[in-house]
Amino acid sequence: MKMKKIFLTLSILTGMAVFMSFDKPVKDTIYTVDTERSTIDWTAKKVGGGHTGTIKITSGNLVHNGKSLTKGTFLINMASITSDNARVTTHLKSDDFFAAEKNPNSKFEITKVTPAGTDRVNIAGNLTIKGITQPISFPATVKTQKGIIVAVANGIRVDRTKYDIKFRSKTFFLDIGDRAVDDEFELNINLVAKK
Repeated sequence: MKMKKIFLTLSILTGMAVFMSFDKPVKDTIYTVDTERSTIDWTAKKVGGGHTGTIKITSGNLVHNGKSLTKGTFLINMASITSDNARVTTHLKSDDFFAAEKNPNSKFEITKVTPAGTDRVNIAGNLTIKGITQPISFPATVKTQKGIIVAVANGIRVDRTKYDIKFRSKTFFLDIGDRAVDDEFELNINLVAKK
């Protein structure tokens, strides 16, 4: 009789241990991007110089599973692009570059987030510009505190020619010489999102 009780007790304890070893399902929480506090800065270079500017985020969200960022998406308002030169700002909105009237929004969708250390991740996703979608990946810092996510990624390199932006590209115009504009531009993104 004692053996049966011991066996029964062991069985119950084992069952409880197995049950407790399963993690509770993690619930996704959606954070809405604060468009007033979030920023995108850009830098583009050309022979003998370059330009910098900003562009605004229209809307977006980030999804957090309680442990880490898992996905997200945000829209970028192409008509809001500015630069350090008024003439360049107008040119960037034209068909030579982003064709802002025909393509008012660009979009970035996060498809995969891989841990890379404390508060560090590698983000992979799809960037759509002028209706053309291309994969892109980059490292980022993501911090979550008191209902707010702050995601920062600097030096994201984007090859504009993949989005049919060929103006003064030495890849397509071999004799462009010192009038060439670099194929790649850089983005610095600072996203602030709230529950």
